[in-house]
Amino acid sequence: RLLAGKGRYVTDLTLPRMVHAAFLRSPYAHARIVSIDAEAARAMPGVRLIATGEDLARICAPWTGTLDHFKGMKSPPQLPLPIDKAVWAGQAVVAIVADTRAQAEDAAEAVMVEFEELAAVIDIDAAREPGADLVAEELGDNICFRARLDTGGIDDVFTTAAHVVEEEFHFGRHTAVTLEPRAIIADYDPSEEKLTVHHATQTPFQFQDLYARHFGIPEAQVRVVAPDIGGSFGMKLHVYHEDMAVVGLSILTGRPVKFVADRIESFVSDIHARDHRVRARMAVDGDGTILAMDVDDVTAIGAFSTYPRTSAVEGNQVIRLIGAPYRFRNYRAELSVVFQNKVQTSQYRAVGHPVATAVTERLVDMAAAKAGLDPAEMRALNLIPDDAYPCESPTGYRFEALSHQQCLSRLKAMMDYDRLRAEQAALRGRGIHRGIGIASFVEISNPSPAFYGIGGARISAQDGAIVKVTPSGEVRCLISVTEQGQGTETIIGQIVADQLGIAREKVKVITGDTEVTPHGGATWACRGAGIGGETALRAARALKANVLKVAAAILQAQDGELDLTDGWVVDGLGQQRLSLAEVARIAYFRSDTLPPDTQAQLTVAHHFAPQGYPFAFTNGIQACHVELDAETGFVRILKHWVVEDCGRIINPLLVDEQVRGGVVQGLGAAFFEECLYDGAGQLTNGSLADYLVPMACEMPDIEIGHVETPTLDTILGAKGVGEAGTAAASAAALNAVNDAMAPFGATIAQIPMTPARLLRALGRI
Repeated sequence: RLLAGKGRYVTDLTLPRMVHAAFLRSPYAHARIVSIDAEAARAMPGVRLIATGEDLARICAPWTGTLDHFKGMKSPPQLPLPIDKAVWAGQAVVAIVADTRAQAEDAAEAVMVEFEELAAVIDIDAAREPGADLVAEELGDNICFRARLDTGGIDDVFTTAAHVVEEEFHFGRHTAVTLEPRAIIADYDPSEEKLTVHHATQTPFQFQDLYARHFGIPEAQVRVVAPDIGGSFGMKLHVYHEDMAVVGLSILTGRPVKFVADRIESFVSDIHARDHRVRARMAVDGDGTILAMDVDDVTAIGAFSTYPRTSAVEGNQVIRLIGAPYRFRNYRAELSVVFQNKVQTSQYRAVGHPVATAVTERLVDMAAAKAGLDPAEMRALNLIPDDAYPCESPTGYRFEALSHQQCLSRLKAMMDYDRLRAEQAALRGRGIHRGIGIASFVEISNPSPAFYGIGGARISAQDGAIVKVTPSGEVRCLISVTEQGQGTETIIGQIVADQLGIAREKVKVITGDTEVTPHGGATWACRGAGIGGETALRAARALKANVLKVAAAILQAQDGELDLTDGWVVDGLGQQRLSLAEVARIAYFRSDTLPPDTQAQLTVAHHFAPQGYPFAFTNGIQACHVELDAETGFVRILKHWVVEDCGRIINPLLVDEQVRGGVVQGLGAAFFEECLYDGAGQLTNGSLADYLVPMACEMPDIEIGHVETPTLDTILGAKGVGEAGTAAASAAALNAVNDAMAPFGATIAQIPMTPARLLRALGRI
């Protein structure tokens, strides 16, 4: 239905008596709110309500974006709308409710707000200086969180190493640009004291909990419905001030209130990501063996830490994933998470992975050059051997089983590596500058309850499934994992059909409604197949056992004599004895014909949470082939290869397209996407006329290969795949471009690699 354009999105919904919200936004990055005059706006046609921060604060409890296990983390309290001051340009300050969106926007222009502009905190180094201007005076400084990892003895290793390579990396902040923008309809019914929220979100149960707690409504009286979602990539996980405001506006008006962000609003209110400055070095032995890494990551997160998952997770995962594919043991890392007067940053597809991979893999290439090794040879020497598992990284991550060596071997064969290198050398003699970049990666997926449970957030790591046979013999599966266009319904339906022994088209999968689906964490961190799929598998197996028990009673057969195949109960010889539809008919309508004490249980509920390893880590390797025009700075991406290991592959087509989509987002970060700010904290390219996203004509053929190393923590054996493409695409591209520039003695360590930056690196401008 999605491919046919028949999806049903929040934007499509119209409820009786529905009104629309618009927001007046701060024109300043940092400003005190002196006064608000809304009298003229209140008298305008169609206006139903104008609400300020004080109005909403009376009914909504504040929140902070901190987690207990990030010791020392701090963030100022947040409300739907600010009361005293605005802390980024584009922050919603006043809410207007009217009969139409156009009327609400017209009234917003008539609201008069007097601002007193304050010094904006923009530069991450200046923000950390003693006496710096502060984003939040009550915190005392602009540091949200610090972390340090140290295995000890690092300085001695670097002092005695044969080679040391180091670099300062800059990563431009960018944003999700989903096909469907953020959208919400809040419908508070005062007669029943019930709140229903139609919400374009990945995590309906998370928001059910948050709306209940912050607005003081019993959780059972809050329903969150997530219909079809036009992309999310993590962006729709987070609490946004406008969303909380819309819920409050519905409570204040007693009517459904709808808000859909337009593109310009999205750029100044959707979370951004990847705003990092990383200084890193690597120590290498004379033969090219990696000995140690030393890292300092400063990441800027905007004015608040996002709620409830925080803005510290990205930087935390950067320092913990750096070096993950390699077998060195000496590591030191410092992380500083810094407030600034910009849009909040937080978790976006492949949280921290692209930064960690780019830093690691660029240093590996630099070390290979120092040691006189080919980049692929350097990796073969240093990657953790496939027979070395289980093992633990220097940062404390425990790996069950990965396949780096096998993936590298497969990649070289797919891309015909030696031929490409020979071709590259020949073309350089003719003035054609091509580059080949390789990047190995480790991806976090299937997080266990400890991932957020220890931090105090009510974010579930388990998922639930209710699987039932209908009276007509078809099957319904209600499941807590959600669909954002990545194929959740398809794979869950496949798993249920496979385990029950029925045709896929006989299974209807229902997601995204807290009123009917069982409680669960839903879809994030690539947990759809690995956790949701395992839940569905176990529920379907239990249901099959129940069906066969009823069939055995009908047929007077013994346990174990029957099976379910192609929708039929069959005997030991494979002969069809009874259709599933007939079993259902008897169970639902003629239970009196069953033997005494036979209770037909054709509905099964099951919940599953990961046990064993804290994460089901996946791995893989990517390569990028580019051609550089040294006169213009333009790069043509010729081809991209990915070999990934996501454990058991359920649907090869969905896996491949997940990887391809992720690669495109990674290449977008490498060459095009960046949220640019001026010195006053104004976003200067906040529209699709100025913010570049990758288009089909710029993307190369993306060839994908697979290795399967199933996790033994589940029956299904599936790990995650949704972030694999994004994790290493920009790293591979960074290495490829640097390889193409090598004859000029030029390097670049900043993404996106725009033509202007490449020309500066080449000394052309």
